[in-house]
Amino acid sequence: MNALNEQKAHEASAVASMTMIQALRSAMDVMLGRDDNVVIFGEDVGYFGGVFRCTDGLQAKYGKSRVFDAPISENGIAGAAVGMSAYGLRPVAEIQFADYVYPAVDQIVSEAARLRYRSNGQFTSAITFRMPCGGGIYGGQTHSQSPEAIFTQVCGLRTVMPSNPYDAKGLLIASIESDDPVVFLEPKRLYNGPFDGHHDRPVTPWAKHPTAAVPEGYYNVPLDSAAVVRPGKQITILTYGTTVWVAQAAAEETGIDAEVIDLRSLWPLDLETIVESVKKTRRCLVLHEATRTCGFGAELVSLVQEHCFYHLEAPIERVTGWDTPYPHAQEWDYFPGPARVGAALKRVMEV
Repeated sequence: MNALNEQKAHEASAVASMTMIQALRSAMDVMLGRDDNVVIFGEDVGYFGGVFRCTDGLQAKYGKSRVFDAPISENGIAGAAVGMSAYGLRPVAEIQFADYVYPAVDQIVSEAARLRYRSNGQFTSAITFRMPCGGGIYGGQTHSQSPEAIFTQVCGLRTVMPSNPYDAKGLLIASIESDDPVVFLEPKRLYNGPFDGHHDRPVTPWAKHPTAAVPEGYYNVPLDSAAVVRPGKQITILTYGTTVWVAQAAAEETGIDAEVIDLRSLWPLDLETIVESVKKTRRCLVLHEATRTCGFGAELVSLVQEHCFYHLEAPIERVTGWDTPYPHAQEWDYFPGPARVGAALKRVMEV
């Protein structure tokens, strides 16, 4: 699906310039207003408005019964969300950092993901688990992980990661409306910007607050739909989250006519868009911030190999984070930057 075509569908709506944080807050505001069953809870999300201020002002507007704080217990937050959804609510449960989710994995995987199947459809898990993920804030190894691959292999879960304010709002609304549990990963490096992939190192990264045009009211971006954010003919880059911007910057800097696909929904996956692109370009590069071994990129490589083998003119390339505990001091070396991506693009094109 072409991202430009999606935005044209909302040209008649009133729009505002929003950062990703503002867009996420707008999505929750819209859904709290539309559906009385929507509740938002987590650590510090109420009076304080969340550690990243994503829920700022929502408790004051909707009250403490709709937007409220939870104890410091991720397992308890996830378990409570399962119970709420079984009784008809649509909870949006914030895990303050994706790194903190591990105590809650049992509730998310064993309970939320399986409830509909286990009850033969009598109950659903209409839960959205919001999690800030990835690096860029010098948070070290316990505040900077990208655990998306853990959830993409779980039957019954949806896993989503936006790359821009417009998609962030539309995908979050679609996630809250979904009857399936959604792990909604929010790249912290994109919360306030910069929306610029040209730097291997930060350039006053929090001094600016880049914005994008986002409809103020209700709209959604369909789950399971990838976006072609940069059309091209020579090679396909499959990516998501922060590295969507890195991919575009690398293509511009190398002059290679790369088609950049923003997956948006990691699972279920828009395989049709991927296959169509790779069969056209005949080359493929997979890019993500998470570690390499058993990262989601490994699944993408396998799928492209299975569906596009006879169309490929070169081996599939992978550019990822390192196979190491998250390195605090070497954070910006760990990130796949435009230099590393550009070198990989050139390698593929030389075959």
